[in-house]
Amino acid sequence: MALPDPSWSADDIVVHLRSIGTEQNRAGMARFGINIATALGVGNSELRPLARKLKKNHERALLLWDSGIREARLMAAFTGEPKKIDADMCRRWAADFDSWEIVDTVADLFAATAFWRDLVEEFAADEREFVRRTAFAMLAWGAVHLKNEPDATFLAYLPLIEKHAGDPRNFVKKAVNWALRQIGKRSVALHAPALALAERLAASSDKTARWIGKDAVKELSGAKTLERLAARTA
Repeated sequence: MALPDPSWSADDIVVHLRSIGTEQNRAGMARFGINIATALGVGNSELRPLARKLKKNHERALLLWDSGIREARLMAAFTGEPKKIDADMCRRWAADFDSWEIVDTVADLFAATAFWRDLVEEFAADEREFVRRTAFAMLAWGAVHLKNEPDATFLAYLPLIEKHAGDPRNFVKKAVNWALRQIGKRSVALHAPALALAERLAASSDKTARWIGKDAVKELSGAKTLERLAARTA
């Protein structure tokens, strides 16, 4: 097969992925808690450069997702076009989520849509573990990458973080914690209210909320975080 280029079809990509996957990589993924049921054994260090060569393509991304293959679905997330996807597509993909890795990768794509805020509210209310995780992964990603979004947007989500801080499921609580930390590190204006919430959670009688709060307090109060925020105001 020729070198990867934007003309490749979804089938071409899957054939290529099958040719470069290894059992060693699959075993390594399993050690990190990645669901390898459909994995071919291709690491992100190979997938991301491949995605850059293939470029964005909405229709092809849909076909890649429908393959059900872990690597193909990651490629769908890397090469999807946020301006062309709609909320129903996001819901369909979210219903297929079966791994934290898939969630966190696709959350980047979802958070780049014009309707991402609606998805956060909807997915946070969903009882499915990986769907709820998506809401908070989107907030974490957005706090870092959505530079033009006003801080007020993320400030308004602190009550949502507090509401779900008692969800004890591993992949939810870690995403809630992640979102709180990233919001608190986004700006000086957000740091104080995020830290206040973290301290409140740290004092909670609920074991999960207490873990989320203590971990967030540690990072938001850390020297590196404070120095970084101070540099932005200098």
